[in-house]
Amino acid sequence: MLRCSRFLTTLLLLASATTQIARAESATAVFAGGCFWCMESAYQDVAGVKDVVSGFTGGTLKNPTYQGNHEGHFEAIEITYDPAAISYQELLDLYWVNIDPFDNRGQFCDKGYSYRSAIFTASAAQRQMAEASLQAVKQQFPQQTVYTEIRDAADFWPVEDYHQDYYLKNPVRYKYYRWNCGRDQRLQQIWGEAAGGH
Repeated sequence: MLRCSRFLTTLLLLASATTQIARAESATAVFAGGCFWCMESAYQDVAGVKDVVSGFTGGTLKNPTYQGNHEGHFEAIEITYDPAAISYQELLDLYWVNIDPFDNRGQFCDKGYSYRSAIFTASAAQRQMAEASLQAVKQQFPQQTVYTEIRDAADFWPVEDYHQDYYLKNPVRYKYYRWNCGRDQRLQQIWGEAAGGH
């Protein structure tokens, strides 16, 4: 009985250590760049990215919903990634070429508070890198005003399941929406060959 108890204790310790290692091997990044369908598709298949969830953040309203009230929130994505496989800086680099940083009214055809662009940082290191990347964009486009904000991370609320992986569940509708919204055309205009898109 004593051996069995020690064995179980050892298993529990191993499980705890494994969980801690797994946590150390994962990190999150939260970005708002207009339509979360489009932002989700930009990151989902990137090496090192484990998961991308669409949702809302930045507001004070609890349990925001797409069909209901999400006032004060940004449409955003929460990316879970492996820092050993992809860096936060690389996620930032991909972020910029998937947004229009010069639009303070929204993104592309989607206008309104919830469609504005913002980077939500969860640590001093993330904020430092985000600030540096913002300055680099401002230097790249000195004649234009960059409106993208950098904010402290807040509660992230996943949107209804219908909107998760929308570009995979409804590829025809998604492509039609994306094209009519002018997203890829505008990204090409701003970023040229570096432009994102999916």
